[in-house]
Amino acid sequence: QVQLAESGGGSVQAGGSLRLSCAASAGTSEIGTMAWFRQAPGKEREFVGAFRYNGGRTYYADSVKGRFSIARSRANTAIDLQMNSLKPDDTATYYCAAGRPILSAIATASIYRYWGQGIQVTVSS
Repeated sequence: QVQLAESGGGSVQAGGSLRLSCAASAGTSEIGTMAWFRQAPGKEREFVGAFRYNGGRTYYADSVKGRFSIARSRANTAIDLQMNSLKPDDTATYYCAAGRPILSAIATASIYRYWGQGIQVTVSS
């Protein structure tokens, strides 16, 4: 069983920055992709971005392109989500996920097998 540990988050004013981190208990051979999703109250869980270890590429939702970036952490099987120019609409619980989705399904939450407990990000106007 793979466990995901999230850290970071918190509260910030609009225009500010935050960084989230996620570390997995398994190696990269067991995890093809690590991703971030978010869920605001009353809304469905939505894709934020992902990092595929095979090829080292990142993928982002249109809503965060140019503001958020995912980087592979120095630690084994860990990624950081740097969030800049935050907006009140970014307020949500952010979840780290890991799995082996095919590229066409990288934004599909149900494909991911492992999930973190979630971490709150609040952006005030």
